[in-house]
Amino acid sequence: MDETSKGLEANVCIVPFGHATRMPPVDIEFCDLTYSVPTGRKGKKLILRGVSGQFRSGELTAILGPSGAGKSTLLNVLAGYKCLEIGGLITINGQPRELREFKKMSCYIMQEDLIQPKLTVIESMHFAADLKLANNVTECTRNSIVEEILETLRLNNAKNTISEKLSGGERKRLSIALELINNPPVIFLDEPTTGLDEMSSMQCIDLLQRVAQGGRTVVCSIHTPSASIFSKFHHVYVVADGQCVYRGSVDDLVPYFEDVGIECPKHYNPADFVIEVSSGEYGEGFVDKMVKTVEKKFPLQPIEKKKNPYNNYEFLKQKKMKASWKLQFITLFKRMMLQHYRDRNYMYLKISLHIFLGLVIGGLFLGTGNDGSKTLFNFGFCLACLIVLLYVPMLPILLHYPTQVQLVKREHFNRWYNLSPYFSALTMATIPAQLILSSIYLSMVYLISGQPLELYRLAMFFSTCFVCAFIAESMGFAIASTLSIVNGMFVGPAITVPLMLVAVQGLGSPDPLPIYRTLVMYSSYIRYGLEALIISTYGYNREKLPCPREEDYCHYRVPRELLRAMGMENCVFWVDFAALVGILILFKTIAFYLLRQRLRPNKTFRALHLFGRLIKNRLSIE
Repeated sequence: MDETSKGLEANVCIVPFGHATRMPPVDIEFCDLTYSVPTGRKGKKLILRGVSGQFRSGELTAILGPSGAGKSTLLNVLAGYKCLEIGGLITINGQPRELREFKKMSCYIMQEDLIQPKLTVIESMHFAADLKLANNVTECTRNSIVEEILETLRLNNAKNTISEKLSGGERKRLSIALELINNPPVIFLDEPTTGLDEMSSMQCIDLLQRVAQGGRTVVCSIHTPSASIFSKFHHVYVVADGQCVYRGSVDDLVPYFEDVGIECPKHYNPADFVIEVSSGEYGEGFVDKMVKTVEKKFPLQPIEKKKNPYNNYEFLKQKKMKASWKLQFITLFKRMMLQHYRDRNYMYLKISLHIFLGLVIGGLFLGTGNDGSKTLFNFGFCLACLIVLLYVPMLPILLHYPTQVQLVKREHFNRWYNLSPYFSALTMATIPAQLILSSIYLSMVYLISGQPLELYRLAMFFSTCFVCAFIAESMGFAIASTLSIVNGMFVGPAITVPLMLVAVQGLGSPDPLPIYRTLVMYSSYIRYGLEALIISTYGYNREKLPCPREEDYCHYRVPRELLRAMGMENCVFWVDFAALVGILILFKTIAFYLLRQRLRPNKTFRALHLFGRLIKNRLSIE
């Protein structure tokens, strides 16, 4: 073991910043690590082929390799992002890794800079601090933590800049800053320099070097670094075809080539050269020789068993330093409402759409609500309102929320918050906008179409439409939580068609429906909504409607005749309304369950995902 490693082990505490809680160093070791993915006809494809290595605290480690070599897979496995089809042993400080506990002391910064939109840098940092720090941390302490991290990461000049206007380097540094708030001793990064220019890449790696020198274990995969960037890494791990071909310091890489029997040209970037050799450009024989040589040249020295970080007092204290459910809910709700407020153009567009639809639908059913000769047309008006409040709340969610799920996945994986306060905040944050937008549309069509201006009828009509809009919104969240934008935009409208068709079957027919058709009919929430709207409009002993002079006879001017013709004379508004509320709760539960399975799938969902992937692979082969 070299002098540097001994010096690092002697340093028993991590003190990267002034605010940081003292934490024990974390050394990661993996032995004979394998990872495979199922394929169509060939069974399984081996991605990692028994790789072994060590990543020590206080070191900045780079995982290099050609495209498809398995470097990102190795990072995902070590971070716990991929947990299935894994073989081998992973140890933390010489003891077997407890994945659930390890995730609480590590963070994973993914390749895509997923940052909450419509927030400034300082707002993003404060929201993250409120979520990741305990309730007993004072406001003054939180502010000092945020300011210290922003100063260290050189983000002070951009702290009042909206996230969409940040440069690539600033976005990357912000992603790192957000994860440093609760002082994780282990940091994984997937290609942090991707999409950055040379200067921004240099600043990013220089920052990571400073973070590692504070005592953290920093591991990142990186693609074709320049010579100046490559020289900043303390430790290099090279992967080729799922096997380790080099592990050691940057300075030992060129002499290692000479031992293998190939010389790195002078004034040539060693990082580029090792990737070229690993990809087989100099012959496959050199790759096999490097795999055999690395075990002899750089044998792994077993990491001595040190104090288990999971049982360390300071780590146990840090685990408890997490915001309560109530604080998580309040913080997330504030963040969502601020984002809604900032996204004014989108809100103006939705308001304009509801006004436009109000004018169109109201014009189509002008004066039908108080005309004895147009009661059947008014039935169509009620159905049109339900259809509008089906598609308008649902379609924007199908377009927008799948992208938001990726953000939730990153934050939830890094233990920012629990899922239940997030979903509760999401549910509450959508209510004000939905009520305002629906009220704009309903107020216009209700008055233009001449519906009865009685307070209790208006309240029943509006409340029914509100609940139906929330049901459609919940359907959108359930679909968008599981599917991509393209698949969701296909599945969502496709599901709504049978909902509308089964809801109107049997209307106007004197013959009763068979029991199985009745059950299918009442499986659609639109049926309950339609009955509730008709009863609120024509029920409760409404008087006869006026018949125009040009009409000789208006058969359905008597509301009871319309209810009898539609088979709704025995329907009760409160029964239908209660059914709608029950369906809303059901869809909310389904949406929450599907989102949880998207983030932490159980065995059933993992099997379904595997089955779908096998079918996709089989079709691609054929």
